[in-house]
Order: sequence, then C-alpha cells, then structure tokens
Amino acid sequence: MAFDASTSYKKVVFSTSNLLANMAFYISDLRLAVGAPDTRNKLLTEGKFTTTGILFDSNSDKIRPESYGTLKEIAQVLQENAALKVRIIGHTDSDGDNAQNLELSKRRAAAVKANLSGEFGIEAARLQTDGKGETQPATANTTPEGKANNRRVEFVKI
Repeated sequence: MAFDASTSYKKVVFSTSNLLANMAFYISDLRLAVGAPDTRNKLLTEGKFTTTGILFDSNSDKIRPESYGTLKEIAQVLQENAALKVRIIGHTDSDGDNAQNLELSKRRAAAVKANLSGEFGIEAARLQTDGKGETQPATANTTPEGKANNRRVEFVKI
C-alpha cells in the first residue's frame, strides 16, 4: 500500500468484506517507510524507463519467468496509454564477443516486444526494438553487480 508522504496520518483503517460485525483484527509491528518512486511512470513523465528486472537465460534471448512482474507493469502503462509508442533497447554486459553481444541485445529486445505483444496484447506497431550490446554500460563491468546492472532493458518514449 502506498501513502502520500506529504500527508500526516493519525490512523489507518483496513477493511474486508469477510468480517462479521463483531469481528476485528489487529496489526502489530506496523512500519511505514518511504518507498521508491513509481518507476514505471518515469516512462510517461521523463520519457524513459530502465530496468534490470527483465532477466534472460545466460547467452540467450529466453525471458526468465521471474521477469513477469516487470513486464506486467510495463504492459499496464502501455494499456492505459493507448497512444504511447516505445523503443525497447537491450543492453548486455561485456562478457563475450562484442558482435555477439550486439546481436544478443537485439534478440532480447525483440523477445520483450514479442512478450508484450503476445502475452499482454500490446500492438506490435507501437513497439520498436534496438540493441546496444555492451557499447553503453551503465556501470563498470568489473564486478558481478556492475555486470548485472549493465544487463538491462530500456523503454524510451517515441
């Protein structure tokens, strides 16, 4: 659940349709924290959304199942904004051959397009693809964490 950070709350009421009139529930150890901004809306407000949440099998364009949540969020933005067109750009880390990484990044972007179109019904004509391989690293490719951050997918408003 998300709350407006600029508003002061004295109480929070939770409700459910399955409780009888004389039933109640209590929540203990409730913690509130400032969350990250809604990154999927960056696509609408800033024109670009970058994610490392779309994962692929090693040296493959096969999307891993744990990517579904991220793909669903992107699909929802596209479904709610029918005129929105995006370019999907794949990136890789520096492991392997430059030319092969470039081709792999293009295939991965195409796989994301196919998933959004096939799984979520987004018109393929609204989606363009490109791949940059290892040519535009977000961070240094010297650590496993850096390499993971470079294996990313960008969505750019066109």
